Amino acid sequence: MKEELIRFLSEKDYESAADLVRKDPPEEVAHILSETDEEDLIPFARALEPEQLAEVLVLLDADLKERIIEGLHDDELQEVMEDVSVDDTVDIIEQLPTVARLIAEEDEILALLEERNFAVLKPLLAGMNEIDLAEVFESAKEEDLPVLFRILPKDLAAQMFVEIDSDTQQKLIKKLSDKELKEVMDELFLDDTVDLVEEMPSSVVRRLLALSDGETRAYINELLKYPKDSAGSIMTIEFVRFLPTMSVERAFDIIRETAIDKETIYTCYVTDPENKLIGLVTAKDLMLAQKGSLIGDIMEENVIYVNTKDDKEEVARKISDYGFLAIPVVDDERRLVGIVTVDDAIDVIEEENTEDIEAMAGVLHDNKPYLKTSVFSIWKKRVPWLLILMVSATFTGLIINTFEGQLNAISPVLFACVPMLMDTGGNSGSQASVTVIRSLALGELSTRDSGKVLWKEFRASLLLSVTLAVACFAKLMLIDNLIFGYSDYTPLRCAIVSLAMLCTVVIAKFVGCMLPMLVKKCRLDPAAVASPFITTIVDAVSLLIFCGLATLILG
Repeated sequence: MKEELIRFLSEKDYESAADLVRKDPPEEVAHILSETDEEDLIPFARALEPEQLAEVLVLLDADLKERIIEGLHDDELQEVMEDVSVDDTVDIIEQLPTVARLIAEEDEILALLEERNFAVLKPLLAGMNEIDLAEVFESAKEEDLPVLFRILPKDLAAQMFVEIDSDTQQKLIKKLSDKELKEVMDELFLDDTVDLVEEMPSSVVRRLLALSDGETRAYINELLKYPKDSAGSIMTIEFVRFLPTMSVERAFDIIRETAIDKETIYTCYVTDPENKLIGLVTAKDLMLAQKGSLIGDIMEENVIYVNTKDDKEEVARKISDYGFLAIPVVDDERRLVGIVTVDDAIDVIEEENTEDIEAMAGVLHDNKPYLKTSVFSIWKKRVPWLLILMVSATFTGLIINTFEGQLNAISPVLFACVPMLMDTGGNSGSQASVTVIRSLALGELSTRDSGKVLWKEFRASLLLSVTLAVACFAKLMLIDNLIFGYSDYTPLRCAIVSLAMLCTVVIAKFVGCMLPMLVKKCRLDPAAVASPFITTIVDAVSLLIFCGLATLILG
């Protein structure tokens, strides 16, 4: 080992030591690492560039590889393994099964599956999270899906099954035997089973229901009766229920007996003999109470709940606002019929946000991921809105045709300002609409606040319009007139364009903030009238204002 390198290591100057060997061949660096003291090995390896360490790692013996891999931080290890080929990573996994979970990514798992190396693959998959497993399943070949599924522990397989997309679920169901599918169904929570039934084609649904027991089928049919966007459609009936006369000790016995079948046991609900909700207790309350205490004495009586018919978006927002892990769902007589858990609320929020974003962009909603959506489906989602907006743009064309001759007679250069006015107006309207739509979606605004919104946006629009009008006048006079030499931009004409800009911005802000409120009042989705419609309306208005001012003053 180099004397200078030894000195750097003795001084714990690992950065300088790494710089010293930066240009050395991988074989030489591997030899240096094999002779490095135990206390200096990991810090020295961490100081090396990820690309260099990746080249060196594959050359080390098994013991040294394992020590370095386990010594690196997660982000450092990820950087290093990105520069190691899939084949080399698979070799390391086969050589060192103990570090497989640290370095195995989707490509390596699929390579092990291709080799049918189940001795390494089985313990590796058993230690993975169901979310990561779902990604592997969605990338695997259809014929390999049952193989992967069958080497998973039964409970993990069921958890993973819920996370994969509906297309992969359908492929897997076709490959599984009735016995295997029934085992999955038995492990699923009822709300997940209902979601599955709703997404599958009728032939698959018939098979799923045939494999379910009578009680499960009855619950599924009951949940399917609720409106699609209601709390009842996303609730689960698998929760812990106590009577107020029970002791804390008895409550713990019930949790131990039934916990495996419940979606959550942290929050437990208290009902009277007629099943009416009267309170709740948490696991913390139970653990801090005496064994002989009665549930009725320690329960929280001021319970926040929702009705089965409440909109699921409102339910999700309530869970978010209060920070609940679950919220009880009651019927019209306040009988407890189920709960909505936080994971279901997150799914609802994600779905609703996706719908809003797509609506604002003029795209019909589709649950499929982008990469799994066919070109025909993309065409079908986008073409209706594009056709509607294309036809609506006819009004803009009519305005231009009406005033074209007059503006050309006055000054042809005035037409060069039209795109600037239309773009600024559209952008101004979109800013206001996005702000209002977001506030409506979060419950920060209601239609009763229309006056307050209008007054606030009016004041903001005055400040913005004056600023933009002044900037527009300066731009036309200094840049277009003086620098580019367009002498037709006289002060009067620049003033007309600037005045049109001022009026356009004020009106665009009015349309942008009021149109979503009006649509919300009509019980429609405000996102559906966002950017595309607002831009089309503002374009027409801005043209009318500009052409009207120009012909009135200059004509």
